[in-house]
Amino acid sequence: MTHRPPGTRGITPQGRGRFRGFDVLSQAQVWDDVTAGVVLARLTPGDGGRFFTDAERAVAAPLLDLLLGQDGEPRVPVLPLVDTRLAIGETDGWHYDDMPVDGQAWRETLAALDDAAMALHGVGFAAIGDAERTGLLQEVQERAGSGTPWHGWSASHVWSLWTRYACTAFYSHPWAWNEIGFPGPAYPRGYLHLGVDARDRWEVADSDPRDPVVGTRNGSDR
Repeated sequence: MTHRPPGTRGITPQGRGRFRGFDVLSQAQVWDDVTAGVVLARLTPGDGGRFFTDAERAVAAPLLDLLLGQDGEPRVPVLPLVDTRLAIGETDGWHYDDMPVDGQAWRETLAALDDAAMALHGVGFAAIGDAERTGLLQEVQERAGSGTPWHGWSASHVWSLWTRYACTAFYSHPWAWNEIGFPGPAYPRGYLHLGVDARDRWEVADSDPRDPVVGTRNGSDR
């Protein structure tokens, strides 16, 4: 099975990894067959299309990119991963009392986001620019923080729905593991060197001394 395009190693989203030379897929041969099959299938999830309609995908794709800061290639294929989860009913096992089940909640909140774009800009969410999209998402986030509703929904619950699915999909993908230096499944390989700054031979030190959270807040990093 091909793990990566020929001649490439350590792919990270938008090439923004902090762990130079790290390639979690170099460990694929030590994973058990079931684990390897599950992880490697995430590299080529197809285009989804089993749950979202074309119109919903046109809203969901830029929404997910903005939530995750995916503003260039290579991108983690978050939309098809979310689409597949919803198509097979692989939810978190719960939902808010004031919201429908996750699949229906996604459909209705995407429609509300599209309506919000239409009301403010005269065209749907897919047709506006990133600055306008960011403004619409910022409103949802701010309303979530203040506890005020958004288009008849609890803004905090909408924000939770979108970000939970976005982050789960993103960080399930091996490229995101390269970005954060995560060596992948421990079974059956295990770990020998535990503790702060202790690394096994397949792990790589962080090459950037800056705190990534501070960098995100001041706009100097992702």
